[in-house]
Amino acid sequence: MDLPTPADLRERRTELGLTQSDLAERADVSQPLIARIEGGDVDPRLSTLRRIVNALEEAEGGILRAEDLMNEPIVSVRPDDSVHETTELMDTQGYSQVPVVRDGTPVGLIGNSDVRHRSEAGDVDNVGQLPVEEVKRDAVAVVEPDAAIDEINDYLNHNDAVLVVDRGETVGIITEADIAAHIS
Repeated sequence: MDLPTPADLRERRTELGLTQSDLAERADVSQPLIARIEGGDVDPRLSTLRRIVNALEEAEGGILRAEDLMNEPIVSVRPDDSVHETTELMDTQGYSQVPVVRDGTPVGLIGNSDVRHRSEAGDVDNVGQLPVEEVKRDAVAVVEPDAAIDEINDYLNHNDAVLVVDRGETVGIITEADIAAHIS
């Protein structure tokens, strides 16, 4: 990652028509700190520099947010739905996984691989008769609609999907395919 110089930051800010105060407000830092960074008087922490660069990118319209990437409305199942009904829904909709939601709140994910693994475990004669609760994965990554693509990418490095939750209500889902569609 190439770090911007103080001159680079000042140039980007002025090209966007932002004052130091505008940038400080967008980055949630003080105006004197912006002035000192641009003047080369202080070497900011990486986290502060990232907030400033993100604020500049957002002002340029260059940051993708969860609300820009998510699929909505969300197709989900309840924990007490049967695995058979869920796999039929996934087949019909063309999904490899769906969120498991109780009263609007995500409680897990279930996908074809979860059904296959449970079936291969051999501890149940007919996995399709089980409730989703007994087959789903509990771990689920959750972000708010204004989460930046960097945060979403971090979650997708360890999860199959990221759910978007707004005020406790599941409003969307993001997968690797959604990211690829926006950057290609």
